[in-house]
Amino acid sequence: MATKKAAKKATKKAVKKAAKKAPAKKAVKKAPAKKAVKKAPAKKAAKKSAVKKASSRKYSPKASRSVEREMKAMKEGKLKSGRSKKKVTSKKQAIAIGLSEARKAGAKVPAKKKSAKKKKK
Repeated sequence: MATKKAAKKATKKAVKKAAKKAPAKKAVKKAPAKKAVKKAPAKKAAKKSAVKKASSRKYSPKASRSVEREMKAMKEGKLKSGRSKKKVTSKKQAIAIGLSEARKAGAKVPAKKKSAKKKKK
């Protein structure tokens, strides 16, 4: 064991000495890039903004923090369900509780999916 420690110390010292002796790298200036002239009609700009809106986040960061907190509580065994106050054991249930709390807090969360029975009415 003692020999392994001595070998490690020796290699660390060698690396430090090599780093000190190595010359510093000089900064290389790059040629300035040519500026592109934008000639986009208004129609294309409108389409791009519509595409951006569609690809925005489904769940807000606040909602993801809420779910993360509930998952941690579930793993610690501290998460209890609604009225029954029974211990939550499934990941799906923990996520559902987190999203529900996020909705109540006003975070951006998609609406709940309606069950088949409610859709028929």
